[in-house]
Amino acid sequence: MIAMRILARCSTLALAFACFATLGASAQMGTMDMPAKQAAKPAAAPLASPPAMAETTLDGAKITIHYNSPAMRGRKIMGGLVPYGKEWRTGANPATTLVTTGNLKIGTLTVPAGTYTLFTLPAAPGTPWLLIVSKKTGEWGIPYPAGNDLGRTPMHGAKLPALQESMTISFEKSTKHSTELHIKWETTEESVKIEAAK
Repeated sequence: MIAMRILARCSTLALAFACFATLGASAQMGTMDMPAKQAAKPAAAPLASPPAMAETTLDGAKITIHYNSPAMRGRKIMGGLVPYGKEWRTGANPATTLVTTGNLKIGTLTVPAGTYTLFTLPAAPGTPWLLIVSKKTGEWGIPYPAGNDLGRTPMHGAKLPALQESMTISFEKSTKHSTELHIKWETTEESVKIEAAK
């Protein structure tokens, strides 16, 4: 009788150890499977209008413009997607940002060192565009924040020799003391002179 009780207890203990071993193996397998499941997730799609940057230095002052570059993708841009006579964020997605560590003269505007948002006021061919420097920062590109302009200055217009698929902002014809800000898209090119200021 005693031998039978000991045998029953041993069987119960053996069964318990077997259950614990099975549970431990299952938990370990579940942990091992996790990276494979996570890796199977599809990658995020790239932005249709990817982020871009233009930068230069004038008299030791660093000037940086952050923007997102939209593409034509078969659409009419100037006078269509970008209407004439209406403030435009001059890019896509977040607002286009200008950061300067030194004082500047942008066209007719005096722009102290700091962070600003850039907009433009597009116009039909033959009429000057306006570059708008806004004091409001950190916003999405639309709606245009009326009443926050530091000021506006005329731009110089030209026609590109061929269609340009993606919008670009660049600094060109740079010297130690001055540069030109160029905005190009479709067949439109607009520019304004920038100089280091005291």
